[in-house]
Amino acid sequence: MRYSYPIMIAKPSSPTELRGYLAAFRSLFISVGAFSFVINLLMLMPAIYMLQIYDRVLASRNTTTLLMLTLIMLAMFALEAVLELVRSRSLVRASAALDLKLGPRVFDASFERTLRGRGGSAGQALGDLTNMRQFLTGKGLFAFFDAPWTPVFLLVIFLLHPWLGVFGLLAALLLLVLAWVNERATAPALGAANQEGQAANHYASSHLRNAEVIEAMGMLGALRQRWLQRQSRMLVLQAQASDRAATVGAVTKFSRMAFQSGILGLGALLVIDNQLSPGGMIAASILLGRALAPVDLAMGSWRGLVSARGAYARLGELLGAHPADPERTALPRPQGLVLAENLVVAPPGVRQPVLKGIKFGASPGMLVAVIGPSASGKSTLARALVGVWPPLSGTVRLDGADVHQWDKAELGPWIGYLPQDVELFEGTVAENIARFGAPEDGKIVQAAQRAGVHEMILRLPQAYETPIGEGGTALSGGQRQRIGLARAMYGSPALIVLDEPNANLDEAGDAALVEALREMKRENCTVFVMTHRLNVLSVVDAVMVLANGSIQAYGPREAVLKAMPQRPLANPAETNKTLSNEAAA
Repeated sequence: MRYSYPIMIAKPSSPTELRGYLAAFRSLFISVGAFSFVINLLMLMPAIYMLQIYDRVLASRNTTTLLMLTLIMLAMFALEAVLELVRSRSLVRASAALDLKLGPRVFDASFERTLRGRGGSAGQALGDLTNMRQFLTGKGLFAFFDAPWTPVFLLVIFLLHPWLGVFGLLAALLLLVLAWVNERATAPALGAANQEGQAANHYASSHLRNAEVIEAMGMLGALRQRWLQRQSRMLVLQAQASDRAATVGAVTKFSRMAFQSGILGLGALLVIDNQLSPGGMIAASILLGRALAPVDLAMGSWRGLVSARGAYARLGELLGAHPADPERTALPRPQGLVLAENLVVAPPGVRQPVLKGIKFGASPGMLVAVIGPSASGKSTLARALVGVWPPLSGTVRLDGADVHQWDKAELGPWIGYLPQDVELFEGTVAENIARFGAPEDGKIVQAAQRAGVHEMILRLPQAYETPIGEGGTALSGGQRQRIGLARAMYGSPALIVLDEPNANLDEAGDAALVEALREMKRENCTVFVMTHRLNVLSVVDAVMVLANGSIQAYGPREAVLKAMPQRPLANPAETNKTLSNEAAA
């Protein structure tokens, strides 16, 4: 059967992708800007009200004018409050929508980075997304919407009197310089502190996961000391940044208070010289406060701004390094024809290959045992067969299609995989067997029966609905391995790859595994079994002997075994030693 290859459709990546997500909310940001326009216009009301009180009401002593001016002012204040509420709620909803839209993409990119062994953690990336969302809903963002109004307020002060306008302009320029100094003084230290803090948190979460080993061998003190060194570096950098920010903040606060009081003094001189009315003096002070407010707000929110900017840069880098999967032509269920062509594979981020140009084929329904000494490349081959590790060169084809290029969401249901280190996930036994997809009771029970684990599951406290805890901690190693085997056999897989499936099994588990392999053979499923324990050879069709990343022998079981010296098959240590000697020979 002929299969078509994926059709690649380019999608935006790198920082432009992140900007694209933000651009989707452009109309909302424009609306928020319009609200800010009206809000800042209404902020002129206190100054206008003060002018009218001093220059009109006090001169005329007209209480009706005072009443009407007060009612108008209160109505404008109420309108401003409503617009502020709408603006704030709009940004809250926009940030939530951005999180829901961007979150899955960040999750996938974080998963891809972890899969490729490139460091970082999903927690850090999702934390960066949270950081951006919180900045969008915080007060710091309002400074950017209000900052364009600073020149407008300064212009109104100029209209009151040129000297007042010059004074206000100098005040605004000085505060902008202080803001720039604050940026230069604190941003590098804050960025380094954030990096150290993330590294310390990642170190703790990744190492404390092995709590039993740490407790049993008394490693807690040494690990705590290493974590404390990173944490201490973070605290030093953070304190350094905070000290600098506090110094600049104190100077900024002094300057702002001095300017607001100073404009009153300058206004008083102009009033004494009959160049300004008392109302103009008070109005100038109010307007200067409004003109400097965005700068003051930005200074108060500076740490959040630096943190959000760093989060934006890291998310842009993450999305650029791991572009969205291109759309591909959907392929039908494979039959299980496996072909490896000059396959060279190394662990992610490593150029030294483990598999060195191997090639082989397996027809649908074939059971292949892959044996060999430790570090011969068995687990690497398992990962390459299911498309987890991309090859440095060569391909693994399933029914003619490159498994690494196949859409994993479509290929996954046709693949069964049991890694050497079995990982189960927090949830019930049934959910783990069903791969957390839509549960189908019949398929779940069928997979458990195939793996010979149905009776064992029924003896659990809640049978298939038994919660297994994070990582399957509520189960023994053998139980986790057998449930992992049932998960690999769930549905209608065309290819199953089992890496040391009997490493934690007792005699009954071994017998169940052999029977499960027979069942897969009856269902015409292609199976690769990487193993040191050779009792499964009784049911396989072919044997592949790996050593030093190369195939030493591959062919029908009888032919390969006949070429190998007789030895006990039940002793893994002896088997490993014998295979090593054969590979050397």
